Amino acid sequence: MNPNTEIETHMAAYQTESAKFEAGNSAAGTRARKALAELAKAIKARRNEITAEKAARAEEKAKAK
Repeated sequence: MNPNTEIETHMAAYQTESAKFEAGNSAAGTRARKALAELAKAIKARRNEITAEKAARAEEKAKAK
């Protein structure tokens, strides 16, 4: 799955469950927290991908000189 799509999916799940929780469904609070945890994992993975790509670009640039 595309990292951006994964982030969007977890965000949508969080928003859905959060709305249910705000409406009074206590079990939805647990699902909302789970969606936030999964969102955090996806964000951290994407940050690592971006950092690795930036490092690779800098390395290529240094070799080109």
